[in-house]
Amino acid sequence: MLKFLFFIIFLIPLCLLQNFWWLIHSFLFMISFMFVFVFPYFFCWCNLGNIFGVDYISYGLILLSFWICVLMVMASENIFRLNYYSCFFLMVVIFLLIMLFCVFGSLDLLSFYLFFEGSLIPTLILILGWGYQPERLQAGIYLLFYTLSASMPLLAGIFYIFDSLSSVFFLYIDNFFYCSILFYFCMVLAFLISMPMFLVHLWLPKAHVEAPVSGSMILAGVLLSLGGYGLLRVFSFLGNFVFNINFIWISLSLIGGVLVSFICMCQTDLKSLIAYSSVAHMGMVIGGIMTLNYWGYCGSFTLMIGHGLCSSGLFCLANISYERLGSRSLMINKGLVNLMPSMSMWWFLLSSCNMAAPPSLNLLGEISLLNSLISWSLLCMFALILLSFFSAVYTLYLFSYSQHGSYYSGIFSCSLGYSREFLLLFLHWFPLNLFILNGDMILLWL
Repeated sequence: MLKFLFFIIFLIPLCLLQNFWWLIHSFLFMISFMFVFVFPYFFCWCNLGNIFGVDYISYGLILLSFWICVLMVMASENIFRLNYYSCFFLMVVIFLLIMLFCVFGSLDLLSFYLFFEGSLIPTLILILGWGYQPERLQAGIYLLFYTLSASMPLLAGIFYIFDSLSSVFFLYIDNFFYCSILFYFCMVLAFLISMPMFLVHLWLPKAHVEAPVSGSMILAGVLLSLGGYGLLRVFSFLGNFVFNINFIWISLSLIGGVLVSFICMCQTDLKSLIAYSSVAHMGMVIGGIMTLNYWGYCGSFTLMIGHGLCSSGLFCLANISYERLGSRSLMINKGLVNLMPSMSMWWFLLSSCNMAAPPSLNLLGEISLLNSLISWSLLCMFALILLSFFSAVYTLYLFSYSQHGSYYSGIFSCSLGYSREFLLLFLHWFPLNLFILNGDMILLWL
């Protein structure tokens, strides 16, 4: 693991040099392909060092982090072309990648917590430094205070574990120590806010709307998966105690997902609509993890990977339209099939993945989450029917409203799209539909 970490760290001096943008981009591509070859075939911890190692869950999310960071650099070519602090931007992206690598590669709870909080700092710098509107300051404060306020109890819970067991290594912690309701809430709340769960989700749409395209990509792609990864790790030692309480989170996340789907259909901002759809999808992931069964664990991991690629691609499409038209409003971004017909195909492909159409990873994840939640309780079926139906409704609303109809009369010219943008969208869509061919590796990993 250290060889990958040092590879990323030694990219930082290159950031200080001018015109090294595409070289760093190529190196990040190279490390993501190198990481493919350390696949943990035996589904247990491997590549172990003193503080880092990977098992199957962390391997998938580290690979996703590498991939999304590569695509962030590719999507932000505008920063390089205008020389808008491009060197500093690359440094922030690489620092964020280091943090994410260390979060998912951590073998103990304390280092996981430190890097978990550390990953918020470069995200905040991205929003404050390269965001669009002055409201980005308020969005940054929302992001910081929502996540930090819930993280302090988590730190207290980690200290309690160390006091009880004299160790915070994942492999040593078992469920023999005393577990109370207070301890359970301390361990779980920070991850639920990070995902985010309904009622504590307000920071996410604000952060997405104000963030640059790179900030939105990493928020949707990886930082939401951080909460799910934390829950998967924590529930392995919380034991049987959790069965008495988890029904609260399942019911809240499913009903919240349906309500958020209604909110999606009221949105006129492209980014805001995609951000709220993330909250609805994460409601299903929370429900699947909370059932604590095989289908739920595997399905939540699959949907986290699929959602990371799909949602990130949709944010790229929204940014491509924004760069052409100077607005993200659906009132102006309409009839785009007349202006950018080749881009309309990518809108269709990624929108269909967002509503879990075959052959995407989202479909694989959602089917297993349906199995998980309905086997837990038949009452979940009503919420899941509405959730699946309305996810198709708001995605169709997004696609048909933006692509069809008469285009805005204030537009005098529009470029069809650059090869860089088509490659960027292809690199989101291709892995999303490729992994379905090897679904046993993604889904049946326990």
